[in-house]
Amino acid sequence: MSATRASGRSTEVDAVIVGAGPNGLAAAVTLARAGLSVRVFERADRVGGGSSSRELTLPGFVHDVCSAVHPLAFESRFFREFELARRVEFFTPDVSFAHPLDGGAAAIAYRDLERTREGLGSDGAAYAALMGPLAARSGHVADLTGNSLLRVPTSPVTALAFAAATLEQGTPAWNARFRGDAAPALLTGAAAHTSLPLPSLASAGAGLALTAYAHARGWPIPRGGSQAIADAMLDDIRAHGGTVETGVEITSLAQLPRARVTLLDLTPRALVALAGPRLPERYRRALANFRYGNASAKVDFALSEPVPWTHPELRRAGTLHLGGSRAEITASENEVANGRLSGLPYVLASQPSIFDDTRAPEGMHTLWTYTHVPAGSTADRAEAVIRQIERFAPGFRDTIVGMSSWTAADLQRHNPNYPGGDIAAGTPDLFQLVRRPVLSTDPWRTPLPGVYLASASVTPGPGVHGLGGWLAARSALRHEFGIEAWPDLSLGA
Repeated sequence: MSATRASGRSTEVDAVIVGAGPNGLAAAVTLARAGLSVRVFERADRVGGGSSSRELTLPGFVHDVCSAVHPLAFESRFFREFELARRVEFFTPDVSFAHPLDGGAAAIAYRDLERTREGLGSDGAAYAALMGPLAARSGHVADLTGNSLLRVPTSPVTALAFAAATLEQGTPAWNARFRGDAAPALLTGAAAHTSLPLPSLASAGAGLALTAYAHARGWPIPRGGSQAIADAMLDDIRAHGGTVETGVEITSLAQLPRARVTLLDLTPRALVALAGPRLPERYRRALANFRYGNASAKVDFALSEPVPWTHPELRRAGTLHLGGSRAEITASENEVANGRLSGLPYVLASQPSIFDDTRAPEGMHTLWTYTHVPAGSTADRAEAVIRQIERFAPGFRDTIVGMSSWTAADLQRHNPNYPGGDIAAGTPDLFQLVRRPVLSTDPWRTPLPGVYLASASVTPGPGVHGLGGWLAARSALRHEFGIEAWPDLSLGA
């Protein structure tokens, strides 16, 4: 008997989900697996959100619209339960990420921590001492950072090790253990993913977690593009009776069919717009205080050949962090934090076609990049990105056969979940990791009966991991349907 019929309430469907990004899809998977009737609405013409792929430059060149590399594909508790690695083919480079330096030098983060240590010279032992305990407990690190920080950690030993490392790398003491440039640059490149001021506790924590995954299961790249992750969840939703409608923009909660629960893969700002005066004033004020952060500008390239990096190991890396030394990247990111464009920007780059021959026509290649800019920026950063790549790969400009450049304003137009171009859907600083979007041990549940937030704006925050949706769905199952047991998400179920 379905939950709708058992309850005696007149509803068209058990659960409605607005937004088919990774979190909305994860919520739909979870609720459908619990035996509920599920209906998903998505504004775009295809599902995926931050895990979608399109031909952005030229025909035959597949580019990831937001996330390209997925450090949490093997570490996220939801993806482990969902057995994503059995559903999607991944390439996991031996070089998880790399960081070029001037003069042809580079710091290389191999999956093998010992090999990384050897390549860092005199700082190798200090780096391994910092990262070794976290890489050895990468699953516990993922569980610690993948839920409410108000929760008691399942592994106190991991929590203490992670806190100690974060306190060191998130404060002016971050250079104390190092003597050279390579190891600090390697850690700073990972921390700068957050688009937060450097150093800070939140950027350090995120960077350390990402680096731990790099030395554990690696940073995998899905065959065919990030869309493969979204499509795997879509297939599962449909296999368990759920329906998904694309090209449908929801502008009011009143527009939705009657349902026991409504889960929103949207920002707090969007919830306020959809709910109108139905939201209690106190909660509305709390959501109004939720802060959105710095933005990204994105540049994709179609290339006639691989990027001609000066250092040969860079050609084996799935991900690269460009920007020079720790001091240079710190200066660049802090310029953005102060509302200014950087003349020498930090650039995050990925070259998936090195591993995946489905991304470009034979002999050709793709390059995915983004850089940070102030919120709402309309600046086209293509030339700044090209110059930064040329710094470490002379001749790169001559390989470009096609290009797509999106400003921060373009990103918001493409996806309203990126206010001002903020792809994190809310500043991921320490305060807003605890209070995301409100201070609560159950932050997914709103004061509106049966309405839940299930997006990157809610705990545990940004990234393609599905955890926001999974945790929101579990909260809804418990509170609205009295279902305490987690539904089995495995392929065999």
